[in-house]
Amino acid sequence: MSKSSPIVSPVVGLVGAVLAVSTGAILVRWSGAPSSVAAFYRVVFTTVPLLPVAVWRYREAFARMRARDAAFAALSGVALAVHFAAWFESLAWTSVAASVTLVQSQPVFVALGAWGLLHERVTRRTGIGIAVAVSGMVAMSLGDLLGGAFVGTRPVYGNGLALLGAVTAAGYVLAGRSLRQRLALIPYVVVVYGVCAAVLLGIVVGQGAPLTGYPPREWAVFVGLAVGPGLLGHTVLNWALGHLESSVVSVSLLGEPVGATVLAAVLLGELPTRFTVVGGVVVLAGILLTTRARGDR
Repeated sequence: MSKSSPIVSPVVGLVGAVLAVSTGAILVRWSGAPSSVAAFYRVVFTTVPLLPVAVWRYREAFARMRARDAAFAALSGVALAVHFAAWFESLAWTSVAASVTLVQSQPVFVALGAWGLLHERVTRRTGIGIAVAVSGMVAMSLGDLLGGAFVGTRPVYGNGLALLGAVTAAGYVLAGRSLRQRLALIPYVVVVYGVCAAVLLGIVVGQGAPLTGYPPREWAVFVGLAVGPGLLGHTVLNWALGHLESSVVSVSLLGEPVGATVLAAVLLGELPTRFTVVGGVVVLAGILLTTRARGDR
């Protein structure tokens, strides 16, 4: 942790960042554009401000980047693109509460991926956390089949897309985990986001979705996705990591499903079913157990 005293309290910054990240699902719902287009512009508008900094200050870092590191950064970008595409699309089919809770289960899949791909040992506590989270996912999806309050037009399909978003988010984390020890933040992010934007552009073109012709309201939503969840959310979270324990920052992200659910109820009139609430609490408990177990290693 940094020993310097920041102007803004890291705890205040962390709370603000979680609130900013919580607006992502609401902004996607407010958009009338295809989900792949919204995802594409979120990444583009987040990346563009970084390009002058990358060119001005990090030209030598790009020149020294090894081919293997660039390949893993590109792989991370592909995983991030699929994450955005799947999660944004899931919000068209299932509730905000279910989608955001399930996509936040990526620490569970990081643990499984580290065990299966990197041969890391799974402790008893980690195994219990994974089992609890999976049981919550099953309860949430089976409950959505019973209907009730708003759960979306195809909740099981939407939940599946959200889980795909969680799996690919885990792939993004695993692919980039060791790279961040060797690469500066800006060069790493520019390569990852550049590849992510290119993949999303390919998806947009493949779907035949228009990239232009949207009303000013849509462009405001696209910029909002970049500034809110992107700049004020994840950027501030990265800043907070320099002043707070990583376990505190990781656990704080469990506030996103809660914040998004509350915002959906207030702004969209979307009340989750009791199955979504109970299943979501179980999922969050499993994520918490998994995160803390891995953090204690």
